Amino acid sequence: MSKQKVALVTGASRGIGRTVAKGLAEQGYRVAALARTTQALAELGQEIGDPDNFMAVECDVTNDSSVIAAVDCTTDKWDRVDVLFNNAGILRLGTLDLATDEFDTQLQTNLRAAWFVMKTVVPHMRKQGSGQVINLASRSGKFGFPGFGAYAASKFGLLGINEALMKELAPQGIKVTAICPSWVNTDMADQSGCSLPPVEMIQPDDILLTINWLLSLSPAACVQDVVLFCRKTISA
Repeated sequence: MSKQKVALVTGASRGIGRTVAKGLAEQGYRVAALARTTQALAELGQEIGDPDNFMAVECDVTNDSSVIAAVDCTTDKWDRVDVLFNNAGILRLGTLDLATDEFDTQLQTNLRAAWFVMKTVVPHMRKQGSGQVINLASRSGKFGFPGFGAYAASKFGLLGINEALMKELAPQGIKVTAICPSWVNTDMADQSGCSLPPVEMIQPDDILLTINWLLSLSPAACVQDVVLFCRKTISA
């Protein structure tokens, strides 16, 4: 069985997921990059330029069969998953004014899909006796903001699962951590009307650096969650 570490990244075609997938590949990880947009994944693979250690996998995280197939593809090729970056997500603005189907889509993508990815990957980590699950949550998973109620519900829920799993899996050598950033300089922030200029936002590289720190800790150190604030809005 190969001992080279394997990372599985969801939502890897753009933004934070793309930055993390590329960064981990450059650090020597074998990377399975999952997303619905195959063209963007192919371009990422060309940038990385290491086809033996990079795999683009078309996957819709809201489809259970698609998730199972993607994880099976990864473990069939590389035998293991050492790091899961559970990153795929969407933002729909609104609380009670949000359409019911949009509320359901928000929860389906950000909460249920994230849960099912963990449900599918964690058994492989249990078999190994090691692993690191990193869930991309949000500052909105810690604080409710006007106009973001549905998004907050999905991220509050993800943090609840994250905390429970951290306590369940730590004795088995598996760490579970959530990263909770405020505005990150991505298309999602731009489309959601963030008023901060890009230079004042958290950068995707900051998320990669946070992941690197988590992965550098000793086996004895477990981190439940990390909250990253934008300096300009830290008191808001």
